[in-house]
Amino acid sequence: MEVEITSKECIKPSSPTPPNLKTQKLSLLDQLMPAVYYPTILFYPMNQSTGCACSDVVEYSQRSQLLKQSLSEALTRFYPFAGKVKDHLSIDCNVEGAYYSEACVNCSLVDCLDQPDLSSFVKFVPLESTSYRPTTGDHVAMIQVNRLACGGNFYCLSVFLKDWAAMACKSDQVTCPNFDAQSIFIQNEAFSSAKKAYSKPFLRSSRRVTSRIVFDASAIASLKAKATSLSVQNPSRVEVVSALLGKCTMAAFKATSGMKRPAFVAHAVNLRRRAVPPFSESSMGNFVWTVGALCSVDDDEEIDVPSMVRKLREEITKINGDFVKNIQGDEGFPNLCEIMNLKHIEFSNAASTCEMDHVAFTSWCNFGLYDIDFGWGKPMWISHIAMTKRAEAWVWLDKKDMLVLAQDKELLAFASLDPSPITNCISQYP
Repeated sequence: MEVEITSKECIKPSSPTPPNLKTQKLSLLDQLMPAVYYPTILFYPMNQSTGCACSDVVEYSQRSQLLKQSLSEALTRFYPFAGKVKDHLSIDCNVEGAYYSEACVNCSLVDCLDQPDLSSFVKFVPLESTSYRPTTGDHVAMIQVNRLACGGNFYCLSVFLKDWAAMACKSDQVTCPNFDAQSIFIQNEAFSSAKKAYSKPFLRSSRRVTSRIVFDASAIASLKAKATSLSVQNPSRVEVVSALLGKCTMAAFKATSGMKRPAFVAHAVNLRRRAVPPFSESSMGNFVWTVGALCSVDDDEEIDVPSMVRKLREEITKINGDFVKNIQGDEGFPNLCEIMNLKHIEFSNAASTCEMDHVAFTSWCNFGLYDIDFGWGKPMWISHIAMTKRAEAWVWLDKKDMLVLAQDKELLAFASLDPSPITNCISQYP
């Protein structure tokens, strides 16, 4: 597969950013997360009625112009997306514009998705394989539109993408983003050292490989039934898939290391709906906290799916209105450091005699990305995102651990490893 860049430019906001908004500070919670780009690829067929591309150059040119114009309008409200990284604590909203490139691909959409080579997808985003961490002077938002021999794709993320699509369709359902995170979770320059101490137990250098593990609707229903118990009622698809993958991944670690080690199974939690009153869904920034269930070597029995769901749910329940309130304002930094220090002590005690394994989950379900319509239909497939009635887990593991996980009989009873997404796409566009 060859991808040829045909144009590069910066798309500026259609209206200038007010002088008082020239610098966007990051929030305390943004400091907690690593500064990385999150490549997301949306695959669209050019002709929704047939699922194949239209080779009309005029039609493609019109769509290209529509994307640029609507992007310019969306950037007026999402003005930090048109800026550049100033330093590790702020964004320079210089209105230089979002990076925007167009490319031609020499293969069809069907060929690309029949047996997808995940390592080649880096060609579809405007990043080099070694530049996922932005530095001073880098663009905040980078977009690449690829025209395949049979379709195209777009890169960006969630709320901004939906607003951009609304502008393209001339919809009145536009988003009014809120950039007040910096005044809610007040940043602190001393946080860097605290963050390093917290994350040290999870940092490892190893060769990672990626696999897609797909659960269909019937498998998810079976997992929910299996996970339901007196202590777990109405488990969600995210809970049961995370629990099964956590259990099977821990078994893979045990097989490759030759010993049972303590494991910290972490899950990201959206704080917007847990605050009292809730934060707006259009709040920009890292309104996320990571909780985790500690599975120690002292557990008498092997962890099963119901108990893993229960452990994760118990930890997630602790993230309530009081928790969110305690990490806000001037007292947010010392309170956050205290919370992290207690977790660090828990890690140290659990791993006092041997190394600790770490399994982390995050969910992009319910982001609404499969509803993003720029005026020519919804996406056929989005990499890294769960399908409407399926769960698609993207798993990153050491190669030796992945080989063991790929042979786990319990996992394979519910899921398929690296299936072709084109089968589901064809059923959507007969």
